[in-house]
Amino acid sequence: MSYVTQNWSFDPVAIIMIITVAAYEVGLARLSRRSRSSSQRRRRLRSLAFYAGLLTLAIAIMSPLDYWSSSYFFVHMIDHLLLAFFAPILIVVGAPWVPLQFCLPVRARRALGKFLFLSRSAAGLRMIGRGLRSPLFAVAFFNFVMVFWHIPSAYDFSETHQLVHIWLMHTSYVVAGVLFWLQILPSHPMRPAKGPVWQAGAILITNVIMTIMAMSMSILTNSSWYTVYAHVRGVTMSPFTDQQIGAAILWVCGDFWALPMLYVVIRRALETDGSVSDIVDRVFRSRHEDLEITAVHRSRRGA
Repeated sequence: MSYVTQNWSFDPVAIIMIITVAAYEVGLARLSRRSRSSSQRRRRLRSLAFYAGLLTLAIAIMSPLDYWSSSYFFVHMIDHLLLAFFAPILIVVGAPWVPLQFCLPVRARRALGKFLFLSRSAAGLRMIGRGLRSPLFAVAFFNFVMVFWHIPSAYDFSETHQLVHIWLMHTSYVVAGVLFWLQILPSHPMRPAKGPVWQAGAILITNVIMTIMAMSMSILTNSSWYTVYAHVRGVTMSPFTDQQIGAAILWVCGDFWALPMLYVVIRRALETDGSVSDIVDRVFRSRHEDLEITAVHRSRRGA
């Protein structure tokens, strides 16, 4: 029981979370004064998912999980899965974007919107925003973050520098996770830019990369990668065994998010695009047309 009740900590991110909750509730209150009761109920239901995401984030960074992750790699892997997969999924489903905008008074909200969407001086910010919302960037960035922070030198550095661990590693996991899941799940008022077939491909590619990472840390090596776990006082488990358990968690838990999400996007594809054979025909027809267009362009250049 002491493993659950002891070693809770306060993380500075909690202050940001408290401010976010306060702003969100102010926005909900302002929206409720101008909305039908049905819209209010939908927003309140979404808020439950949003708050569940924040709670998951708090558990990952302030509960005994974060404390024991300094002694056991497999606990750190659980932390990573919460930060990159489960908390971002709940936040995206919760769709806090509109209520957070409405936390500002009308004049401030209009002034900010005019600056961000119409001002020439904000053109660079708009370009950055489009880049962050790009499907290709979101998928590439998510997988880069997952791979980068498991490189031994980067991992050991983050474990010995708390500012890097808290503000860079944790933040990059959450941001990359939110950007990735915005490409898969609708998050009012935003919708995924690509269709279900592309989404299924993104999920499969990501799951394959996670599986390769897990295999590399377990069955494709015979030693521990991370020196920070080499001589932890009071830990009798060997660092390599610890690493293998962490790899197994990444491997198995990958299916916990990948398979349900694949079911969601495949069902969405069937509802919008017809039968499986229709989808396959459309994919290969599109590929065939692309090859024909490429051949025509090459023949014109050759002429």
